Amino acid sequence: MEIINNIKDTALILEGGGMRASYTAGFLNNLLENEIYFDYVAGISAGSTHSVNYLSRDVQRTKRSFVDLVLDPSFGGWKSFFRGEGFFNSQYIYEETSYPDASLPFDFKTFMANPAQLRIGTFERDSGEIKYYAKDDIHDIQDLMKIVRSSSSMPIFMPPTYYGEHYYIDGGLGGGIALDIAKRDGMKKFFVVLTREKGYRKSPVKFKGAIKAYYRKYPLVVEAMINRYVLYNQTLEELEELESEGKAFLVYPEIMPVANREINFKKLSKSYELGYAQGKRDLHRWKDFLC
Repeated sequence: MEIINNIKDTALILEGGGMRASYTAGFLNNLLENEIYFDYVAGISAGSTHSVNYLSRDVQRTKRSFVDLVLDPSFGGWKSFFRGEGFFNSQYIYEETSYPDASLPFDFKTFMANPAQLRIGTFERDSGEIKYYAKDDIHDIQDLMKIVRSSSSMPIFMPPTYYGEHYYIDGGLGGGIALDIAKRDGMKKFFVVLTREKGYRKSPVKFKGAIKAYYRKYPLVVEAMINRYVLYNQTLEELEELESEGKAFLVYPEIMPVANREINFKKLSKSYELGYAQGKRDLHRWKDFLC
């Protein structure tokens, strides 16, 4: 199977944001349907799911991962949270749904055949370090889904993920936008899909005392959670500067209709439709930057 990518000088960077990624799914399906294939993709948290779905070129799974999957009774919710499985049942979502005979099969063969570079950002709980996984780290679908789960394990609301003798929490604790690794890899142009409206800036966290109590054994997690807004806002400022220099194209949702823990199917469907319509309308602007 030969897969060819046609955007080779620009990094596709996908922000996380939990179920706000339902809007991003509409954007991504415009890329896929118009055969805009990046040769370098980096994602964190929900952006990691989008990264692997995009590289497998699966339009249906791109949508279903953040819309239809909430209809699955094993998806999550408060009952799942109080059972210790997480508000989003991450073991089920990432490690049980992806097999060929499961509810959300993943095309691992196409994914591995895609020559694009992949970077998935995770936060190692005990060292406080950000680790980016690449294609070379992936040997089978179990590896891949453990890595995606590691990147997506929302603090407090989901249990940490154990992989490779380490515990991981949501990669968003390192800022949430994978510009740093793309620059480190030598990329000079950036197409960045964000999940907050233009002009958004993250505020300092509330309830610092509760965070310190919950993660009292893991001070580096506390530090990362408290300081995340600084890194995130700095990255946005850098992206805006790159955009002013013609080196970046920032895709913002016009309006974000859902929160990161939304599980209402109708609201998520509407979010997807809004993202898809905006992407279709703005596609010519994307092409002008990329081509």
